[in-house]
Amino acid sequence: MMLDAPFHGALAEGPEGARAFWLETADNLRVRVAHYPGPADAAGTVLLFPGRTEYVEKYGRVAKDLAGHGYHTLTIDWRGQGLADRMHTDPRAGHVTLFRDYQFDVDAMVAAARDLDLPQPFYLLAHSMGGCIALRSLVRGLDVRAAAFTGPMWGIRMAVPLRPAAWALGWGSARIGMGHVYAPTTGPESYVASAPFAGNLLTTDRDGWDYMRRQVVEVPELQLGGPSLRWVHQALAECATLARIPSPDVPGIAFVGENERIVDVPRIMRRMAAWPGGKLEIVGGGEHEVLMDGPPARRRVIAAMTAFFAAAGSPQGAAADRPSRSGLVCPAH
Repeated sequence: MMLDAPFHGALAEGPEGARAFWLETADNLRVRVAHYPGPADAAGTVLLFPGRTEYVEKYGRVAKDLAGHGYHTLTIDWRGQGLADRMHTDPRAGHVTLFRDYQFDVDAMVAAARDLDLPQPFYLLAHSMGGCIALRSLVRGLDVRAAAFTGPMWGIRMAVPLRPAAWALGWGSARIGMGHVYAPTTGPESYVASAPFAGNLLTTDRDGWDYMRRQVVEVPELQLGGPSLRWVHQALAECATLARIPSPDVPGIAFVGENERIVDVPRIMRRMAAWPGGKLEIVGGGEHEVLMDGPPARRRVIAAMTAFFAAAGSPQGAAADRPSRSGLVCPAH
């Protein structure tokens, strides 16, 4: 049974009539989903997988754009973030026991989409950490017509000499019961709430930055700090495991900012080059969060994404798209 959950609609700026619900996962945690309605004659529903630190209100503007293209949106607060159950006594620590545990959240979300009788077919949009979770879900057989990714976390950008230290710290900390400790250089502060706009790693758009900051400042419960050592170890392990698995036979498109500085871009390029029906688009001037850039850039990305979705829904279009890889550059401004 789904129960109504708190939802900050004014801060989300999404389509009218949006609602949030509590869900219980198979391992007895409480997560939150939000349904952003689309038109009555919808082309389908986008299952939106957010990134680390994110929450359902953050994608209100994106959902409004998707509704304009004919789609409902269902998105989620993953375990350990947003208003979902936090995974440690320190609620600011970005922590998870096993990375595959996020699949419990995915299963609950998909069940909710069906219980709400949302329009089918389902499509997938996944950002950053959500891209890693999504790839695992697709390998498990998630039933979507097509998948889109923005800055997918199929690898974490870090200096090569630091990788052995990151693995060792994560593995060793878990063995001595210190896996919840923050990763080096991070702490309980929310990046968006505490960092200046100038030089930030997420967006080039001041209004997009203020939109994100306003949400976490006005609702501090949405804030999340740095990742725990356990999370880092689990994320690296999951990325390494997925790198050895072939891409699923689902049409996929990925968007990467030209100035991406958080995730491993070469891994994205290798994955998309080998993806059946895959396309890679570089967003000129973009940072990690191309969907939090200015309205013109965001709408161009959404337009390209929904055109890809529409082509995947057409036997002729899907067949034409399958072997291609795009070098399109979308200007950020």
